[in-house]
Amino acid sequence: MKRGLYIIALSSLIHADDASLQKVVVEEKINTQIIKEVSSEEIKSADLADALQKNIPSINIIRRSGIANDILLRGQKRDNINIIIDGTKVCGACVNRMDPPTSHVLTNYINTVQVTEGPFDVENFGTLSGIVNIQTKKPTQKIEGDMSVNVGSFGYQKMAGSISGGSDKIRLLLLGSTEKGDQYKDGNGDTLAQQVINATEGKPSAGAQYQPRYQDMDAFTKSTLTGKIFVDLSENQELRASYTANRSDDVLYPSSKMDALYDDSDIYNLEYILSNLSTYSKSLHLQLYQSTVDHPMSTIYRKMGAVNYKTHALTTDMKGAKIKNSFTIRDIDLTVGLDHSKRNWDGHFDLNGTAMKMPNGMLVPKSLDDVDTTNNAIFIKADQKYHHSDIHYGLRYDHTRVESASQKEPDNHYHALSANIFATLHQNDRLSYFAGIGKSSRVPDPRELYLLMMGKHFGTPNLKQTSNYELDLGFEKIYDRFSIKTKAYYSALKDYIAFNASKEKNNFENVDANIYGIEISGDYMALDNLYLDYGFSYKRGEKSHPLSGQTGTNLPDMRPFKANLALNYDYDDANSAKIEFIGATHWDEIDAENGEQKLAGYGIVNLKLSHTFAHHITVTGGVDNLFDKNYAITNTYRDLTLLTTGASVDDVMLLNEPGRYFYANVSYKF
Repeated sequence: MKRGLYIIALSSLIHADDASLQKVVVEEKINTQIIKEVSSEEIKSADLADALQKNIPSINIIRRSGIANDILLRGQKRDNINIIIDGTKVCGACVNRMDPPTSHVLTNYINTVQVTEGPFDVENFGTLSGIVNIQTKKPTQKIEGDMSVNVGSFGYQKMAGSISGGSDKIRLLLLGSTEKGDQYKDGNGDTLAQQVINATEGKPSAGAQYQPRYQDMDAFTKSTLTGKIFVDLSENQELRASYTANRSDDVLYPSSKMDALYDDSDIYNLEYILSNLSTYSKSLHLQLYQSTVDHPMSTIYRKMGAVNYKTHALTTDMKGAKIKNSFTIRDIDLTVGLDHSKRNWDGHFDLNGTAMKMPNGMLVPKSLDDVDTTNNAIFIKADQKYHHSDIHYGLRYDHTRVESASQKEPDNHYHALSANIFATLHQNDRLSYFAGIGKSSRVPDPRELYLLMMGKHFGTPNLKQTSNYELDLGFEKIYDRFSIKTKAYYSALKDYIAFNASKEKNNFENVDANIYGIEISGDYMALDNLYLDYGFSYKRGEKSHPLSGQTGTNLPDMRPFKANLALNYDYDDANSAKIEFIGATHWDEIDAENGEQKLAGYGIVNLKLSHTFAHHITVTGGVDNLFDKNYAITNTYRDLTLLTTGASVDDVMLLNEPGRYFYANVSYKF
């Protein structure tokens, strides 16, 4: 990670040239980490989750497959963190989280990713413990483009390209890619199918093994296409429109009981921007968007589905509208806005491609019966400078309705007031102190309220919304060749939504909890072209009391310590080499009663070399997990339906990470 704030400050001290500044990948602001040049830097694969966990120590990955993996931010996941793509909200359709929001955008389409930890966002619905704000490429007036070919271990192949250009009035952008991969092998040399055999052979769950004819099938194929058009209607009016299609087929999820037949998403976005309308409207921004996801998962590739296969077909549709107006009053930059969104989520079961029936001839009840989540909100945020301080504050009011078409399920209404203030005191140009305090909320999602799986009520219809009361504070110090930023935080979660595996039904339960931790990051510049990036993250989470019928208080998903280190050598203006270490300590403070297992620590080394020829052709090669370590980073918390491997539901398959992985990429830019 290269942190722009430090590099820019250092350049004034050691007279670094402009070329070195262009190599910034991660820019550290006081409360936001910005990963830049994602499309050109993260070329190993198109999986955004993997790229984020390699760059940010507070982010961990939840491995489900060779692609479409999920993220944890400070131990929070799902609806506890917010993921936004160009201002649009994209939701996965799978109740088992096979298609998280990060799977609907590829690294080769991304310009920057901004990660803000804590309850310090009021523009977007549901930012409880952090937001990941993804900005994709924009069309340019100058005609330019790129083509790339990527190959890697385990049969990975990717082809991608883009072209952009236009005039003073109209700019167009077209991006496309296709990729596929065989089943990866772990550090023991086992494929995904072999991992399932190892976990279930000779056990009652052996039916979850892949049928012989499918044991060597590809792990996934994926194609995407994006088109954008930006039109300057006048000197102060701009219209932006975009469409993205994602098509994934036959995605294997070995540690689950089903695999995805396909996962298709369509994202539509329309923005209208008016500038300098008056003193009280520096920028007026209107946005309309829609995202749809279609996701059927099935047992068709497993031995249990050889004769009769089950399919759980789910769809979700998200529509949103936002209007915000920005202006300045007495040196205070203000933004006020209205936010609206409506999500529909629906799911049903099939048997051999037709509606599934119970022994009495009645249809199996739907897993989610046409549930609508409708949110309306008003927000205001402000930025101001006061002497040597920067102050940011915001306020948001939400009203949310969650309504099911099922007459058996109650409707739910929620009201929430969110607020925050974040202040930075610049002691001088090398030392800054910062502190922030905030409160935010998120409502239960339809899965947590209403999920019905083959007649069993997992959902709990009377759940309360979760609120986060958080304090963040720290400092940043810049020396001549060294920088350090330390951040400590304490999060009090009121009515945290936890999964209680001890209950026969209504498994989701509210409980108060707290999370606290510390993060340290910075750089050391050994030479003008040789520097070390470092980042460390420690966290701990506890429930205020055990869940019903349980005794433990550990929060799930809380791997305590993670470290990211990268030694970078820029041996020419456009050429670089990197040695990277990613590691974590053992994980023994677990939520055992709800399915988690103790995991060993791990440490892996990655190498990367990039060289540009004649300013247009760049060749990049590398190897991840250089020493072919066999390890697992994803735990088995039972809010996911995972593959049990023994007589007890607590015997759950751990999915190992990929072993040694070689890759090479050739790109041509014009």
